[in-house]
Amino acid sequence: MNHCSLLIKNVTLLNRDFEIEKNTDIAIDGNKITKIGRNLGYTADDVIDGKGLLAMPGLVDAHHHNAQQLLRAKPIDEYPMVWTRFLVPFESNLSARDTYVSAQLSALEMIKSGTTMYADAGGPHMDMVAKACVESGMRGNIARSTMDMGGNIPDSMKCSADENIRRTVELYNEWHNRGDERVKIWFGIRQVMTCSPELLRKTAEKAKELDTGMHAHLCEHKDEVSFCLTNYKMRPAELLNATGCLTSDLLTAHNVVLSESDIKLLAEKGVGVIHCPRSNLSNHGFPKTPRMLEEGISIGLGSDGACTSSLSLWDEVKVLRNGLIAYWGLPIFDPVVIPYKSLLRMMSQGGADACRLGDKLGSVEEGKLADIILLNINRPHILPTHNLAATLVESANAGDVVHSIINGKIVMKNREILTMDEEKIMWEAQKTLESVSAKAGFTL
Repeated sequence: MNHCSLLIKNVTLLNRDFEIEKNTDIAIDGNKITKIGRNLGYTADDVIDGKGLLAMPGLVDAHHHNAQQLLRAKPIDEYPMVWTRFLVPFESNLSARDTYVSAQLSALEMIKSGTTMYADAGGPHMDMVAKACVESGMRGNIARSTMDMGGNIPDSMKCSADENIRRTVELYNEWHNRGDERVKIWFGIRQVMTCSPELLRKTAEKAKELDTGMHAHLCEHKDEVSFCLTNYKMRPAELLNATGCLTSDLLTAHNVVLSESDIKLLAEKGVGVIHCPRSNLSNHGFPKTPRMLEEGISIGLGSDGACTSSLSLWDEVKVLRNGLIAYWGLPIFDPVVIPYKSLLRMMSQGGADACRLGDKLGSVEEGKLADIILLNINRPHILPTHNLAATLVESANAGDVVHSIINGKIVMKNREILTMDEEKIMWEAQKTLESVSAKAGFTL
């Protein structure tokens, strides 16, 4: 009789084609899925009864800011520019301890909503984010916030191109592949308005040398495009291409104001594309998602941090679906302008692809890493249903996630997180929010 370290028995499975398979066993040995089928007959060190549960791939938040967790709701109902009025004062005043507590709180929220991996675009003290990631049991691609120009950026938040590269290499040497290889250190490109062409070129060169990725904000708003056209006579994607950054090793977040030529260029280069629906639709507009999918671009989702929303990708996918149908579908009477299977793919496989882990993560398949979440589907907002997979997009929420398995280990069981002290972190977060707000000059 075969033996494994963890066995999920008699579960409903969302398979790689986003179809439903019932009464399924999933055998996990070490950190990988070894066998999927009915009545496997395996013995195991640990067994999860899957009755009434649905197994699906862990969600991937492919654009996140751990350091902004304690800025939650501050910019709500505020006029622009939120970046200069709130984000810059807040981030520039964070201590290492502040960032650590913020990252711990962020991990709590992500795990409880079914997110098993994130890509952090950067902030201050990213070594503390890496430390919290290792301790939480999560998987994280972590970048420094690299900037070397910008008149509205404090000197404490920017440095020369060479110094930016040096600091990221230092972070890479200390934290890359830590936590059983769950932590990866990437190079950050905050945005083209704050990164010089010299910094872009050197970032691309060093990332290639170290065989790691790059994470950039791209075409988030019109000001960014105007800046590039004015200063470089190129659109942002063209500038990244000219400096060697536009490759399959680049993850780009937002992608709202893309031209037709931008979309074709991103597709040609195999760039990872991420949407942050709530952040984008409330501030900058509607991305051309249907066109990107037509060009074969793999799209993932990101929360953009807790500053203006929660970290729930369940909420993000609902906003994206309804927003795109209203903006792109209704004018041409196309109710399936964004199919539900495409949206399910964005929540998992799309983000994994953008994080250069698509062959290892993003679906529940034999041979892939065991990042799996289990949802309680025996609930009146889910069952009964004519289409369970579609109902996940429309109705499932963060509170439905009961178990979370990351890298083959149970990180949350019956909604209790096993890797961190939730009560202590919540208490420390409240105290830290008060002190950080005072340093940044905010009134609570």
